[in-house]
Amino acid sequence: MFSNQQQVRLGVLILGFAALVAAASLFAFRYSLAIDLTGLQATGRHRLDLYATSLEREIDKYAYFPTTLGLERDVLRLLGKPNTSSAETAQVNQYLEQLNERAGTLSIYILDSKGKVVATSNWRRPDSFLGEDLSFRPYFRQAMDNGNGRFFGIGTTRGEPGYYLSSALTDSHATLGVAVVKVGLKQLEKSWATVEAPALVSDENGVVILASVADWKFTTLKPLDEATRSAFDQTQQYNRRALNPLGVVELAELEHGARLVRLPKAEPEMVSMFPVAGTFLAQTQPLPGTPWSITVFSPQEQVRGIATNRAALAGAGAAFLLILALMLNQRRRHLKDRLAAQAALQKAHDELERKVVERTADLSSANTRLQQEVAERTQAERTLRAAQDELVQAGKLAVIGQLSAGVAHELNQPLAALRTLSGNARKFLERGNQETASSNLERIAELVDRMGTLTAQLKSFARKSSGKPLAVPVRRAVENALFLLEQRFKQGRAVACIDLPDEQLQAWCDANRLEQVLVNLAGNALDAMEGMAEPALHIAAVRQANHILITVRDNGPGLSEEAQARLFEPFFTTKEAGSGLGLGLAISAGIVADFGGNLSASNHPDGGALFTLEIPVAPEGKGT
Repeated sequence: MFSNQQQVRLGVLILGFAALVAAASLFAFRYSLAIDLTGLQATGRHRLDLYATSLEREIDKYAYFPTTLGLERDVLRLLGKPNTSSAETAQVNQYLEQLNERAGTLSIYILDSKGKVVATSNWRRPDSFLGEDLSFRPYFRQAMDNGNGRFFGIGTTRGEPGYYLSSALTDSHATLGVAVVKVGLKQLEKSWATVEAPALVSDENGVVILASVADWKFTTLKPLDEATRSAFDQTQQYNRRALNPLGVVELAELEHGARLVRLPKAEPEMVSMFPVAGTFLAQTQPLPGTPWSITVFSPQEQVRGIATNRAALAGAGAAFLLILALMLNQRRRHLKDRLAAQAALQKAHDELERKVVERTADLSSANTRLQQEVAERTQAERTLRAAQDELVQAGKLAVIGQLSAGVAHELNQPLAALRTLSGNARKFLERGNQETASSNLERIAELVDRMGTLTAQLKSFARKSSGKPLAVPVRRAVENALFLLEQRFKQGRAVACIDLPDEQLQAWCDANRLEQVLVNLAGNALDAMEGMAEPALHIAAVRQANHILITVRDNGPGLSEEAQARLFEPFFTTKEAGSGLGLGLAISAGIVADFGGNLSASNHPDGGALFTLEIPVAPEGKGT
């Protein structure tokens, strides 16, 4: 049992240990979160530029379209005459109808100077605009006052949202009317629905008019007062939509105008390609030429997950270092005790020798005392032996600690991958996406199997495989190779583009060696694309007769003539000194040759290096 003083010391030691581990974990979490948030902001700014560019390009296609109608004599004649015949009106209607079909717009119509529709492309429809009074619409007043108008709203006849472009039609004396083109942006919204992060466009009133999430449309970024709602009812800009708040809650302000926000869960929960609820990094910028603003919501969940994993690793590392320090301190104390025992033994020996010399005259008395001294010496030797045993035990514990550190270092990356995949599997199960969750669980099982063979894979990289060839799914080998390079892709902001056929391609080779070749080729491609603005790696596979062709292509600077001539020579490299031995491609070519295949390299016509692996197809009946 421990004494009270020992219990207090033990409690203080445990509290100090826990405090140091917690401090290390907290520091690692905050530092990792700050670094990853900076990267997330850069990605968000890039997405903002892409979305803004796509929207501007879509609108600019029709920017000068209404003005060109002022060059048509039939249109000006229709507006200039006080009384026009039905034949003249029909002629202009047919012209607008054909023009609308060719341009792909929603509708095109002509208003006179009082705002009445005198010709329209949808004149054949029962709900045609023909004869309607649209003088209350802002785009009509803007065109009459300023010559041009821009307006987003919902049609009062068909309830169809669109972007209105208007232009005044004039002759040499006065303004005769207004030409209006209504443009739909549904195709742009569909393309936004497939990206990695949700985005929305809000107008000058704070109303969401475009969104990658359908349920966000015609919500507001902030509550509207009654005066504003009354004004909307008069202009019918949103056709009396409810305009409920989206419910964005701002959590914190960051640098460069970024914000941490929380989006509420939708009821019922929406199925989307990306998260639509939770904590996001929101970034907003205005759209040139319009009173609109575009906002991108980058999910923060993955960033926080990575920071949590790094914090856990930092805590484990700090705990290991503290345990190692305690073991070293214990070893030092054992050494001190051993030296003290040796000094005591030497002192006892010296004392015994002195007493033997002094008592040689009295043999009987000396013999008795000698026996006593021998007993003391024996006891001292036992003490020394016990100290030596404890020292050996401490040495064993130190060796065990070193082995534990080596194993932990080799398993850190697979364990972090297991944590990410298991978290994603839980979320996909909550969403009912059992297929994706099952795929993640299968990847987890493969990682567990691979953790046992991690060291063997490193040893077998430079020598021929001793195992028999098996039927290897090409898709799985590509996915495993890219998974091992996931961190390098993130650090280099590179994109992997995979083009594999729907049919399952089975290659006749060794799975581990094929993955090693793919990892080597992909790693070389990432090195070649280092420092590029938009690095991209393309991997494709196709079957040709009895072989499977796997191509690995980058958009880097390509291969020089000297590099193509000596590419597969041992010790030839184009990298800087200290960055490689020049053996990777030579070893990869040897591995593919062992499969009965071939590895070749060339430059792609569109730029970048292209490596082609030719591997035999697995025999019929040998598939996995």
